Amino acid sequence: METSDWAAIILMGISFAISLYAYPLLPSTVASHWDATGAVNGHMPAFWGAFLIPALSAVLFLVFKLIPRFDPLSENIQAFKADYLRFIIVMLLFLYLVHVQTLLWNLGTEISFSLTMPVLLGGLFFYLGDLLGKVKRNWFIGIRTPWTMSSDIVWDKTHKVGGKLFKAAGIISALSALFPAYVFYIVIISVLMAAMACVVYSYLAFSDLSKKKTHKK
Repeated sequence: METSDWAAIILMGISFAISLYAYPLLPSTVASHWDATGAVNGHMPAFWGAFLIPALSAVLFLVFKLIPRFDPLSENIQAFKADYLRFIIVMLLFLYLVHVQTLLWNLGTEISFSLTMPVLLGGLFFYLGDLLGKVKRNWFIGIRTPWTMSSDIVWDKTHKVGGKLFKAAGIISALSALFPAYVFYIVIISVLMAAMACVVYSYLAFSDLSKKKTHKK
């Protein structure tokens, strides 16, 4: 078993242990969703509030571990395997921190999500940007457009640019914590712009490559 697998199992184990401890202390209905200003706008039964995120983490872990087995280009995933395994840990850590803050809120320690989520999402996006700069063409991970999937050259160019864009989106998202009233809009717009730019760039890169091939004939 990979070292990262043990790290993931320990992290998920801690998450479940915290849930078991907190569950009897929670009210029958707990806050489960917050709006852009950090105000509660959603609730769920205590059981789901305590165990939903740990269960989701376990499911995501299994899915991430199975992806390389089903990808027709699984050998390409092996080329960035270490970074992929680290991404799994980063994703699980993100969910763990959200889970802990949710439990704390419902136990009386109300730390505003409008302050913490931009930073957590910013860190996640920044790491995703770092990963994008290293991924090789595959069917599950990365910027998958008709043009990136058609060419390793277009894939590599798009992911090099996409990595920088998502790192920038991560920094912008983290800094949006300084403007609590606009957090939601800043985070969503920065990520959507990065994603849309990647799609457009992949098309332009593919068109440019096609023109060069035509000229050579």
